[in-house]
Amino acid sequence: MLRVFTILIICLHVCCASSDCTSHDDHGSVSQEEAEKATKLKLGSIALLLVAGGVGVSLPLIGRKIPALQPENDVFFMVKAFAAGVILCTGFVHILPDAFDRLSSPCLEDTVAGKFPFAGFVAMLSAMGTLMIDTFATGYYKRQLFSSNNGSKQVNVVDEEEHAGHVHVHTHASHGHAHGSTELIRRRIVSQVLEIGIVVHSVIIGISLGASQSIETIKPLMAALSFHQFFEGLGLGGCISLAELKSKSTVIMATFFSVTAPVGIGIGMGMSSGLGYRKESKEAIMVEGMLNAASAGILIYMSLVDLLAPDFVNPRLQSNLWLHLAAFLSLLLGAGSMSLLAIWA
Repeated sequence: MLRVFTILIICLHVCCASSDCTSHDDHGSVSQEEAEKATKLKLGSIALLLVAGGVGVSLPLIGRKIPALQPENDVFFMVKAFAAGVILCTGFVHILPDAFDRLSSPCLEDTVAGKFPFAGFVAMLSAMGTLMIDTFATGYYKRQLFSSNNGSKQVNVVDEEEHAGHVHVHTHASHGHAHGSTELIRRRIVSQVLEIGIVVHSVIIGISLGASQSIETIKPLMAALSFHQFFEGLGLGGCISLAELKSKSTVIMATFFSVTAPVGIGIGMGMSSGLGYRKESKEAIMVEGMLNAASAGILIYMSLVDLLAPDFVNPRLQSNLWLHLAAFLSLLLGAGSMSLLAIWA
């Protein structure tokens, strides 16, 4: 995951020292006093987004200690549906439109991006790539698991005559254990791939805020992005909780998400002040649009295929009308809450 973060920073560094494709510059029209106020607001937003993201991702992790939120309880389905709604809306309403907006910019009319719908194309490739990673990784670990189980079964067959009455029971127990282990492996893969998609987006929005010099732009963004990070944290935290990772891995993943947007703000501030970063350069528009499209593809795939589909075809959900309706309402509530933020962010 650190490699992904490093590659992202390198890509954005390419955008530095590039000429704007617009005739005016945001930096040149801002007075020294306004620039200082903007810097103070950005420093405040670093702390605000750090707290918002940290609280959001931590709530589901703390909640798993509550009996009502355990996987065997009905509330579990509702919480998971809410988290999936947040993630689905993030991909469709927040990120993908930004990707289309950036890659359809008039500045790119004379490039390949101006003649081809790259936003949708990159999102599609990203979703397909996520599918490959998801299925190949799950298949690999499943083969490893069953090969180890087969080895233990061969040892038990030696004593089959002596323990004939127990072999059948042992086989069923092994099958149940293998199924549970496979499901757990899949949840862990889902949580890690999902974090990559969310982290990429968090860095981008952080850089966008950090590079801005307009106080009128920064103030509403601070509030909107705080809620944005909080709800994204809820969605990611729910998936990390399901993965049942070791405490150290859980803390690392939660911390990594919490700091990415603040780090992005710091990078944006550095680029705009000392490295000649131009948000409206062709290179910046292309890189930001491509990364947003890739991130959207990951989140849309993961929310629909890995989070929603397995639960909504679950026999327990389909056999209980009220639980089915409650889960669907939770999905709408999660998507609706995140959609509302699109008015400001």
